Amino acid sequence: MLYNTLHNRWLRLIAAVVGELIAAVALNLFIVPLHLYTGGAMGVCQLIRTLLQTYLGVNFGPYDIAGVLYFLVNIPILLFAYKILGKALVVKTLICTLSYSLFYSIIPVPTVPIIDDYLTACLLGGILTGVGSGIVLTCGCSSGGLDIIGLCLSKRGSNFTVGRFSITFNVFLYAACLLLFSPEAAIYSVIYVFFTSMVVDRLHQQNVAVQAFIFTREDESALGHFIIDKLGRSVTYWTGVGAYTGENVHVLCVCLSKFEIEELLHAVQTIDPHAFVTVQEGTRIFGNFPKKLD
Repeated sequence: MLYNTLHNRWLRLIAAVVGELIAAVALNLFIVPLHLYTGGAMGVCQLIRTLLQTYLGVNFGPYDIAGVLYFLVNIPILLFAYKILGKALVVKTLICTLSYSLFYSIIPVPTVPIIDDYLTACLLGGILTGVGSGIVLTCGCSSGGLDIIGLCLSKRGSNFTVGRFSITFNVFLYAACLLLFSPEAAIYSVIYVFFTSMVVDRLHQQNVAVQAFIFTREDESALGHFIIDKLGRSVTYWTGVGAYTGENVHVLCVCLSKFEIEELLHAVQTIDPHAFVTVQEGTRIFGNFPKKLD
């Protein structure tokens, strides 16, 4: 079930939209009622919404106009990214951004906070938002905003990585929150984003590198070609001897992402159901090891 979902294009897109729904629900029910701010482009949109309400007296009722602003902000970003990142990623990002903006805009914000304790709300909201965002990223999609800008800068050879660009941007965003609002709003907003980031990093399988050893008595070239042709990874294999049986065994070593390991295990099971596989998660890899969004 999990394998079919993660490797079917349409099921992945549906799962990504569900992830956007989870993130929007968490933000509107637990974070917005406490007047806290998420990071990135959505945080800027929330800031603009608050300034419109405070200084211009604009009333948006129980709905949050920041969702609409977020979609409008992403239009020029996606146009800029089209030639750099390609049509496929931009189209998926457009669908996810539209879904997130729609969910965020139509889900009513409670007039009275569901959880009035700031730390508890940040923890619960951060976990749920992280789960939703992690699902989106694991499905090879993106909610747009700073992630797309960071990917574009990184691909064009800038020293800014996606994470570094996001951190730098959020420093200025929360500095503005600190100056415009209370220190508590800025501090708890940072705490919320911290919890969210921790969960996202845990769930985003493309960010987790693993090392796999495969022991098989079948033709090792079949698995080798699958790893090279289908996964786009390199593989090293050699012949060993089983100490218990004294028989020759082929050993394959490959480094890949946690997301890709699911597809590898599926192939191993198909080619040699009796193969022995060990997987070490969280391997530190240096050198020529490209990270992939899809």
